[in-house]
Amino acid sequence: MSEEQFSTERRILMAMRKTLGGIIRDLTPSDAATRYPLSDATVEDVKKCFDLIAARERELAQAAGVSEERPHFIDEVSTPKVVSIAGLKKRD
Repeated sequence: MSEEQFSTERRILMAMRKTLGGIIRDLTPSDAATRYPLSDATVEDVKKCFDLIAARERELAQAAGVSEERPHFIDEVSTPKVVSIAGLKKRD
């Protein structure tokens, strides 16, 4: 699979995930007294779709050599800095 196909498939998966998420947000009642409009079977099917999308996104990331695609803060340290205790000296 070429890089362009990876990119296109990734964009399709992202669009599907965002669209499904938007539909669920729009259909979710704002108060607990209102009945949820989707059947339990449909909710389970949507969950399975999210699982399949996530699994394929992981496969594409692994094939591209990306270890993790988790969000991070800009000021977050990307690699831990190990400090040797032996190198610490008591200051007078």
